[in-house]
Amino acid sequence: MTLLVVLVVFGVLLGAASYTSLPVLMVGVGLVGAWLLAFAVREGISHTRNR
Repeated sequence: MTLLVVLVVFGVLLGAASYTSLPVLMVGVGLVGAWLLAFAVREGISHTRNR
């Protein structure tokens, strides 16, 4: 069931991305990438402090 939900959400996001212009899409990709990088760094710091 989880896989189905993930596939549906992925399809909706891909469909929405296909209607936006390339610069808008690149800004969105950059923002999501920066957020994921910040989250990974924060988790890494937290993990090393708890050792």
